[in-house]
Amino acid sequence: MNQVLFFDSMLTPKIITFVYWLLLLGVALSGLGTMFTTSFFAGLGILIFGAIGVRIWCELLIVLFKIHENLRKLADKDQPL
Repeated sequence: MNQVLFFDSMLTPKIITFVYWLLLLGVALSGLGTMFTTSFFAGLGILIFGAIGVRIWCELLIVLFKIHENLRKLADKDQPL
């Protein structure tokens, strides 16, 4: 708990994983809903491209946090004792 309160540990990457699964569920529901109400191929496109888009978006956010971790390691390594 101390790490979270003093920002020593990042909480957002854990939240991004949860958000990814929620968005993936939303894409699946909207894709299936579109397949059965409007157009089969439009729903299929939503399923395929929506899942890919959600994955890319979440991966880009995770990359930002990985960059932060690596910069922090470099900064800690270069500090004099």
